[in-house]
Amino acid sequence: MTPFYAQDHDYAKYNVLAVDDIPLNLVLVQKMLSRFNFKLRTAKSGQEALDAVAEQKPDLILLDLMMPGIDGFEVIRRLRENPSTADIQIVILSALNSNEDVVKGFKAGANDFIMKPIIMEKLLSCVVTQMTIVENKKR
Repeated sequence: MTPFYAQDHDYAKYNVLAVDDIPLNLVLVQKMLSRFNFKLRTAKSGQEALDAVAEQKPDLILLDLMMPGIDGFEVIRRLRENPSTADIQIVILSALNSNEDVVKGFKAGANDFIMKPIIMEKLLSCVVTQMTIVENKKR
């Protein structure tokens, strides 16, 4: 039986930005998502993420919350208040997992929240859902 995410779908046209200050976490996300053939870029800080978005707007951002300097909550806030980036799909990937943190993430404007350690099937399912939303927005 073919997994739901292995459908004949061209994900290569999608631009995904993964943001985490821990390089190993970025490598893990890249490996987990390698089957999708996204144009996957990475950023190691909130500022790098904002710069990357300004350079080329992604379809999806996978965003850590706890980073030095500009944290993930502030990245979301800045993206949501800018009309040209307000519609980017944002999924938080974070070790912060209290109800308060999850609610704060959604109130900031996140589209979904995945707690670390990341379960691969949860990430894949979430990404497929977000790409479906992106596809429907483009129609």
